[in-house]
Amino acid sequence: MSGSHPRQHQSVQPTLSAISPDMPATEKDLAEGATWKKIQQNTFTRWCNEHLKCVDKQITNLQMDLSDGLRLIGLLEVLSQKKMCRKYNQKPTFRQMQLENVSVALEFLDKENIKLVSIDSKAIVDGNLKLILGMVWTLILHYSISMPMWDEEEMGGDGQHKTPKQRLLGWIQNKLPEISIHNFSRDWQSGRALGALVNSCAP
Repeated sequence: MSGSHPRQHQSVQPTLSAISPDMPATEKDLAEGATWKKIQQNTFTRWCNEHLKCVDKQITNLQMDLSDGLRLIGLLEVLSQKKMCRKYNQKPTFRQMQLENVSVALEFLDKENIKLVSIDSKAIVDGNLKLILGMVWTLILHYSISMPMWDEEEMGGDGQHKTPKQRLLGWIQNKLPEISIHNFSRDWQSGRALGALVNSCAP
């Protein structure tokens, strides 16, 4: 069948690059392999709102509420404790303004050395949920998990002898001693571990 497919981007598989050069496999395990998209959406929305309340903003629909770029910019400024590198539209009433705002946010992530592959401003403005979930998971990994994970004290001092995936698993096990977690597949399918982890990382 010929012809264009205007919403073809909805089926694109998200490919998240590593926050640190040696973490891509772990991100793929948790972000791409998830079949419980609704659980992710609710949990990630709660995590975003924990931070956004610092700037009197809130997300009710993660798929659509980032489309004008304002909440995304607000979230990034709270997480990084930095301001955007360039000006953005405070009242983005037109699609082009929304695209420009999201581009400002994505450029900021790039300058922060947080790389996102296969996601652009159009994907966020158009509400590509799979890519939005991947982006938020990358933010959680970077700001709430990866940075404290490398702390020698939390890692018990032997972190340098483990692979990045083992480090992440060990850090999660320390964070959630009441939940049995031994892998990044079956033990996450109920959504209980993900919800508990995000709650433990809430400010």
